[in-house]
Amino acid sequence: MIEIQIKTFSELTTEELYRILQLRSEVFVVEQDCIYQDIDGKDDKALHVLGIKNQQIIAYARLFKSGDYFEYASIGRVVVTKNQRRFNYGYEIMKASIEAIETYFNETTILISAQAYLKAFYKNCGFVEFSGIYLEDNIPHIMMIKEQVQLSDELSF
Repeated sequence: MIEIQIKTFSELTTEELYRILQLRSEVFVVEQDCIYQDIDGKDDKALHVLGIKNQQIIAYARLFKSGDYFEYASIGRVVVTKNQRRFNYGYEIMKASIEAIETYFNETTILISAQAYLKAFYKNCGFVEFSGIYLEDNIPHIMMIKEQVQLSDELSF
């Protein structure tokens, strides 16, 4: 079990921001052997979801409301440190992220640009694929979307 904290950019401490950037670099740049600009000037617009275990940030995601990154709300930079993945903390960070988008942004449609090899993971989180494979930073990606339908609005008796 991890403790989830949700913070705006200005609420992050210097140490938290350092640990987040360290984790993202550790996985997305070093582990995946992908040279790209992680610090993209968008963190200040994002809502940050931190997964904390033993006082360490071991999981993370950043969230955007519709219009700040994509047309719809989005989740990105989803990451779990390598030695903690076997505990399925990715599902906890995604669940918290989906709930945070609903709570903080009052939105239920969520768009993600997912690494293609994680398609099954995101499907398990309720996302469906709606694009072909494309390269982003030389890594195969797919667009996926999660839409929550209000059944009461569609049913008539």
